Amino acid sequence: MSDVAQDPKELSGEEIEARASLIDTNTDIDYKEAGRLIFRSAAYIRFFMWRYIAKFLLKLGSYALPLALIPWPVKILTDHVILGRPIEEATGYPDYMMPLVNALHGASVIEILFWLGVIGITLVIAIGSYTTGYEDETSAGLAQGQDYASQVENKIHGGYSTAGGLYGLLEFKLDIRLVQTLNHMLRAQLFSRIGSLSMTKLEDQRIGDSIYRVMYDAPQINEIFYEITHTPIISILLYIQAMATVMNAYPNTPEIFWMTAAIFPVWVVLSGFFSRVVRRRGQLARAAGAVTTSTIEEGMDNVLAVQSLGGNKQEKARFDTDSGESFSRYRSVTLMWIIILNLGGVISTLVQVLFVVFVITRVIDGTMTPGDLAALMVYLGYLRGPALALGILWLRLQDNVAGMRRVFAMLDLPAEADRGSTELPTIEQGVTIRGAGLVYPDGRRALTDVDLDARVGQIVAFVGPTGSGKTSLAYLIPRFHEATEGEVRIDGYDVNEVTLESLRGQITYVFQETQLFSDSIADNIRYGKPDATQEEVEQVAQIAGVHEFISRLPEGYDTKLGTSSGSKLSVGQKQRISIARGLLRDSKILILDEPTSALDPETEKYLVKALHVAARDRLVIIIAHRLSTIAQADKIVFLEGGRLIEQGSHAELMARQDGHYRAFVNLQMHTDQ
Repeated sequence: MSDVAQDPKELSGEEIEARASLIDTNTDIDYKEAGRLIFRSAAYIRFFMWRYIAKFLLKLGSYALPLALIPWPVKILTDHVILGRPIEEATGYPDYMMPLVNALHGASVIEILFWLGVIGITLVIAIGSYTTGYEDETSAGLAQGQDYASQVENKIHGGYSTAGGLYGLLEFKLDIRLVQTLNHMLRAQLFSRIGSLSMTKLEDQRIGDSIYRVMYDAPQINEIFYEITHTPIISILLYIQAMATVMNAYPNTPEIFWMTAAIFPVWVVLSGFFSRVVRRRGQLARAAGAVTTSTIEEGMDNVLAVQSLGGNKQEKARFDTDSGESFSRYRSVTLMWIIILNLGGVISTLVQVLFVVFVITRVIDGTMTPGDLAALMVYLGYLRGPALALGILWLRLQDNVAGMRRVFAMLDLPAEADRGSTELPTIEQGVTIRGAGLVYPDGRRALTDVDLDARVGQIVAFVGPTGSGKTSLAYLIPRFHEATEGEVRIDGYDVNEVTLESLRGQITYVFQETQLFSDSIADNIRYGKPDATQEEVEQVAQIAGVHEFISRLPEGYDTKLGTSSGSKLSVGQKQRISIARGLLRDSKILILDEPTSALDPETEKYLVKALHVAARDRLVIIIAHRLSTIAQADKIVFLEGGRLIEQGSHAELMARQDGHYRAFVNLQMHTDQ
C-alpha cells in the first residue's frame, strides 16, 4: 500500500454503486426480476436458432454416448478378463449390449482383450473416451484468475466439449463460433446504446463503468444462453437414460434411484436460501470492479495534471483503496461459493458413501459381481450429476443475473429522443429562437426567455462572463439539450419535429475540449467526411493554419497521433486540426466553442478571416471571450445570468454608454493592460 494511503474505510453497498454510476441506481432485484432477466437473456437464442439446436444435440451426444458405451467394457474387463468368469455366464448387461457379449462367446481372454482394444481405439478416435477415468475433452482457454475481468477472455473466445476425438472437435468449433457471435452482438448493442444516450445522461455516467459493462458484464450472457435450456433438458434426458439403463440391467435395485434423487431437493433448498445473497454480492463485486476501472481511466486521462501537481502519491492511494475494495468484494463472492459448494458437497458425499455400501453389500452376498460395482460407479456420476445440475441451476444463474442486470439497465436507458418525423431540407435561412428557456434535470436553470435570429451568411458571436449560458444556448441548436420553454426553429422547422439525422447532418459543432482519435492526422480531419480527398484535407488545414506544421512532420498527414489522442501536438495544434475537421464537413451551420483560445494572434487573425469566407454560404456561430475574435463578428449576442441582455454589431454595442457589452470589453481591456 502507498505510504500516504489513508486507513481503508468499509464502504456500504450503496456508496459503491453510487460511485460506479449515477444513472443506474435500481440495483437490488427480487426473484421476479431475476427470472425476467434470465428469460430476456435466453431470448437471444432466436438469433442463432439452428446453430443453437446443433450445439444442443452435439452436447447431448457428448454426454449420452459415453454414458451408453463406456461402463460396459469396464465390466467385461473386470468380470471376464481380470476375474476370469466365463463370458457365456455374463449377467447384468442392458439389452443393447447383449449382441456384443454374445459375439464374444467362446473367445479366449487374449481375444477378448484384443476386441476390447479395437473398441477402445475406435471410441478414442470417435469420442475421445474408452473407460471411465480416461475421458478426453476438447477445450481452449487462457490462464485466468478468480475475478470477473480475467475470466472474460475465456468466456468470449474459449470453446469446450465434454467429448474428444472427431466428435469433440466438431462441437468445439461450433461452440467457439456461436459464443463469439453472441458476445459480439450483445457488446455491439450495448456500445451503440451508450453512444446514443443524451448528453445529459452521458455527463452522469462514468466512462470506466461503461467500459466495464461492455467488456466484463456482457459476456455473462453465455451461461444463461446455454444453461437455461441445456441443463434442464439434457440433465433430465441423461438421468432418464442412466436410470433406464440401470433398471434394465438391475431391475431389482430401486434404491439406486431414491439415493441419487435425494440430491435434488437438498440443492433446491440451498438455492432458495442463498440466491439473493449470490445476486447481491455479485452486483457489488461488479460495481467495485467498475469503480476501479473508472479510477484507472480517469488517472490516465488526467495524467498530465497528476504529474504537474505532484499527485502521483494521491492517485496511487486512490487506486490502492479502490482496487482493495474490488478484491474484498470478490473475496466475499468466492467465500460464499465455498460455503455453498461445501454444504452441498457434504450431502453428495453421503449419497456416494451410501451408494458404495449398498452395492458392495450386494457384491458380498453374491447378487452382484465386482464388474457390476465398476459399472455402477460410472452410473453413479451420471445419476448424481444431473440431479445436482438441476438443483443448483437457479443458484448458478444468479451471479450471471447480476452482470446481465447491469447490461440491460444500460440497454433500457432511453436513447436520445428522436421524436421528429420530418426531414429537415437543406438549410438556407438560419436559426430563430423565441422565448427559449432551459432547466437541467437537477433543477438548475441555464437560460431564461431568449430571443435570437441568426442568418446564413453571418458570423454570430456568443459573448458573456463564465456561466452566462453561452454553451447552453449553442447546445439548443443541434438539440444536444432540448429547450424546456419556448421554441428553436431552423428555416421555420421546429428542431424537436425534425429527425436528429437530418438536423445534425447539417450542423457541425467544434467543442472547446478538443476531441482527436488515435489515428493519422488526415483521418482525423476527414472524420466527418470520410470520402474527402487529400486536396480537400490540405485546403481546410491551410484555412485553419495548421498545414505548414503538418507538412514539416516526417510522415506529414500520415502521422499517427497515438493512443493519448494527440499528445504529440500542442493544444493550439490540436485545436486547429479540430477546426479543420469542422470546416471540411459540408454543413450549413458551424458552431465553434472558443476556437481561438489557444491560437497566437497571427493565426487567430488568419482564422477569423477564413471564417468570414466560410460564412458566405453558412451560418458560423462562435463562442468566445477574446475581443480580437469577437469584434470581427457580424452580430454579437451578449448573455449574462442565462438571459440575452444585448445583441448587435461591435460598433453598435460599444456605442451604448451604459451597455453591458461595453463594460465587459472595457474590463477585458483593462485586465489586458
